[in-house]
Amino acid sequence: MEISSLKVFIAVAETGGVSTAAQRLNCVQSNVTARIKKLEEELNVPLFVRKSRGMDLSNQGRVLLDHAYRLIDMERQAVRDVSASLEDGGSISLGSMETAMAVRLPHLLKDFHMRHPKTELSVRTGTTDEMIAQVLNHQLDCAIVGSFVENEAVLNYPFFTEKLVLVSAPGNEKSNTLLVYRKGCAYRARAEEWLRRCGRLPFTIMEFGTQEGIIGCVSAGLGITLLPMEVAKSLGSDLQITDLPDDIAKVDTYLICNQTTIQTKPMKTLMALAENYHKLKAA
Repeated sequence: MEISSLKVFIAVAETGGVSTAAQRLNCVQSNVTARIKKLEEELNVPLFVRKSRGMDLSNQGRVLLDHAYRLIDMERQAVRDVSASLEDGGSISLGSMETAMAVRLPHLLKDFHMRHPKTELSVRTGTTDEMIAQVLNHQLDCAIVGSFVENEAVLNYPFFTEKLVLVSAPGNEKSNTLLVYRKGCAYRARAEEWLRRCGRLPFTIMEFGTQEGIIGCVSAGLGITLLPMEVAKSLGSDLQITDLPDDIAKVDTYLICNQTTIQTKPMKTLMALAENYHKLKAA
């Protein structure tokens, strides 16, 4: 069983099809099909259930996917650890909520880069639930999430406490249309809880993929959203900011990593910087 074949298998499992996996891997569809067929022949089981539109994992495929993630991570960690032994190089994959990426991460990343200029750092954004899953599956080395993770496989490092505020166009703060990220976003969960608590039912959800899209549509009067105060303050005077109850507004965020992820020197530095940032803001 080759690592390269497992990478193809993961791509098909995550995208749900041969053509989309081929696009992600930048290869021809016949290569993807051949790799999957070879894996199925080696294991003597069907890994996918073929449908008219797309492919779903079989029971055996779901078992293999869990092992594939671990094997790919072991390969990645081996490469990283060898690289890290050379003057603190290597690479780190970091996940972040988009709002944290905008206002919190730049300072931390600047300090990190000063200490480890040769470390390759890649950052991707996503919802809290998505990033927790990716840390558990070793798709990310670490991530900034909007809640403490109650899982023994995860290490939680306090990062910062965010204050959420209601953001709306002037006079539109009582709108029952909520503009938010897709499900799995910690701030969306707070917003829905607040609307239910206030009895503002029924409410309508409009999902967006970017912070810019949410803010633009709030400005246009399409609805309301909840954003960190640090983000809301930077939006200008054409939007209205309204305070929320403390138990809704206060969100503790954490930098998390998988307990089994090898703690290289750059990784330890990143965790230490997060904890120092938390202490400074708490003082």
